[in-house]
Amino acid sequence: MTAYGNSPGGIGSGRHDLPDVDMRLLEMVLDNGDVAAFLTDLAVVAASRLSVPGNQVHCGVTVIRHKRPEAVASSDAEARSLDELQNGFGDGPCLTALRGKTWLLVPDLGIEQRWPAYVEVARAQGVASILAMPLDLAGEAEAVLNLYAGRSHGFSTEDIATVEAFTDQAASAIRLVLRISQLSEARSDLSSALKSRTVIDMAVGAIMAENRCTRDTAFNILTKASSTRNVKLREVAASVIASISGEKEIDTYFDE
Repeated sequence: MTAYGNSPGGIGSGRHDLPDVDMRLLEMVLDNGDVAAFLTDLAVVAASRLSVPGNQVHCGVTVIRHKRPEAVASSDAEARSLDELQNGFGDGPCLTALRGKTWLLVPDLGIEQRWPAYVEVARAQGVASILAMPLDLAGEAEAVLNLYAGRSHGFSTEDIATVEAFTDQAASAIRLVLRISQLSEARSDLSSALKSRTVIDMAVGAIMAENRCTRDTAFNILTKASSTRNVKLREVAASVIASISGEKEIDTYFDE
């Protein structure tokens, strides 16, 4: 039987209470410089918190990119393999949860009738139950936490409530990481644009001096050379400067 929806019960008395999860997630945000590294740490933490003697849990994270699912992080090789297999089939419990935007529990793969091709492969790899928990990223992206247990009925009501609370907190942290990453990318793009503009302006000035022409004429000479040679404008500008000064690397300075 497959279970969906909001989990019954609370997490206060669960054996997997996460009283320090907020601090741990904050530390992970501060420690990681990119989204993939953060999600890998997230998968490792989730798997270790739910694993108990006799029931090892593996965790993966799947993200939808360009309308296609991609396994972007995992606690171990087994989780990544299971995620990639499911993505290859194009269907399965985790993708179903992601598309339905609600958690999904498959307590016993031995009696599961849906996704037969994937279930057969998952069982052959020692998986007996699966819990999939979508991450609410508020439009920033679509992602799902995929948990695989080696024992049937490997996730209790308390486990589900714990994972639900964990993913709620994790989603907030992921949104922060995504925004930090976007800001970092924007800063890098700006830095690159400023460097390119500096090199181009220097080359235009050199052409103006050499040809005693206007700025517009010098810029047209530069762009025509770029088009004729099928070389980026910045590279043509750099070659002009190198031919005059011998400098191959142009340092640029601007306020951080």
